[in-house]
Amino acid sequence: EMEEIYSKGNVIKSFLWKLLERFSVQGLGLCITLVLARILSPSDYGTVAIITVFVNLANVIIDGGLNTALIQKKDTDSLDYSTIFFSNIFLSIVLYALLYATSPWIAEFYDTPPLADMIRILGIILVFEAVNSIQRAYVSKMMLFRRLFYSSFFALLVSGSLGIYLALNGYGVWALISQQMTCVLVTTIIMWFTIKWRPMFAFSFERFKKLFDYGWKIFGLNFITTLYLNIRSLIIGKFYSPADLAFFERGHTLSGMVVQNINTSLQTILFPVLSNSQNDKVRIKSLVRKSTGMTCLLVFPALIGLISIAKPLVLLILTEKWLPAVAYIQIYSIAYMLFPIQVANMEAIKAMGYSGMSLKLEIIKKVVETIILIVSVFMGVIAIAWGVVFFNFICLFINLYPSKKYLDYGVFEQVKDIIPTFMCAIMMGFSIYWIQYLPIHLLLVLMLQMIMGVLVFGLFCHLSQNESFLYVKSLITEKLKRK
Repeated sequence: EMEEIYSKGNVIKSFLWKLLERFSVQGLGLCITLVLARILSPSDYGTVAIITVFVNLANVIIDGGLNTALIQKKDTDSLDYSTIFFSNIFLSIVLYALLYATSPWIAEFYDTPPLADMIRILGIILVFEAVNSIQRAYVSKMMLFRRLFYSSFFALLVSGSLGIYLALNGYGVWALISQQMTCVLVTTIIMWFTIKWRPMFAFSFERFKKLFDYGWKIFGLNFITTLYLNIRSLIIGKFYSPADLAFFERGHTLSGMVVQNINTSLQTILFPVLSNSQNDKVRIKSLVRKSTGMTCLLVFPALIGLISIAKPLVLLILTEKWLPAVAYIQIYSIAYMLFPIQVANMEAIKAMGYSGMSLKLEIIKKVVETIILIVSVFMGVIAIAWGVVFFNFICLFINLYPSKKYLDYGVFEQVKDIIPTFMCAIMMGFSIYWIQYLPIHLLLVLMLQMIMGVLVFGLFCHLSQNESFLYVKSLITEKLKRK
């Protein structure tokens, strides 16, 4: 059964469904966000960003890396899922109680009294997140991404409609909080009725220990990563204004949406597939090389294109009050370009069972990141953003070290593989950047930039006989012939 699930045809189909889920959900989410951003003020978004940091950190603790352990384990059964299910529920209740008790101190630290009630209300979603995390682990293990697509899309539709309604009626920050809570609740309920798995009323300390032995290292990795992804928001929220934080977050979110959706789809599909081939290093290297090439084929033109269209995009969809976010969109687009080459490598190392190596590398990276953050934090919010670019460049060499050791696929070989795609994207970016200065409506500018971007990038890839481009083209041609 597992061989059928991880067959080449099912892997490709699952990847497409996952990609569809991420882009459709994020596309709808972006539309909702844009509507809300036009109604609400940047300060409202800055306030919610602070609360979300604490909830995100609690969610990582609840997961604890045990969900990843469920996917990585080859012979996972119902007792494994049930054991982690009940441990997650228990931990979510404990963490909510902790958030509830400390919320007044957090509100006092940020000199914003309403934060206490906001944290106590939004924190309720931790229990539902605990349930949904097991549902998602089961979906990933069994490659049931079509069902994830339906549940995620419908949940966002319902929660987004509620958020817009509340924003229009003057609820401000509470419109954003209500939207987040409703989205998690509806997703959990739909998945409860659409996937077959149900928890047994059983708990095995032996199974928990076995999964924990692998999972705690992934937990350490995820917690450190999430903490450092959010620590800038906590610092900016403390030392700068909520509006500054909102501009920073908007730039981070818009540029990050592109790469994170592709990377999330890649990680979700690639990890179980690599885990199933964990003893075949030749196949793993081939998968890493192909997945990196295909990811860069999507990420590079998308991010370089975003740099070129950032200003007209913000003016058109967010209005002039969000114009300071343009610089952050462009800076973060540069930073995120270095992600694709790192993601597949780290997933391969985890899948091969070297989770301890992943944790050690993450600790090294965080020492470097801390130094960069300390240097940049008092130089302004823009300096903090540029610090992320510098840090990600250093991470390229740190993250790819294990691949040279375990797969004989080092930094320079990998960079050599992606340079042709990067150069095609750079030439595309220069070609479309100047269109924004034409004396035409902003909507026409954006449409012209996007259409020209696709055509020019495709042309450069074709003329240079780009390997990843030709591979994707052959897959499409083969698919059309079958029809």
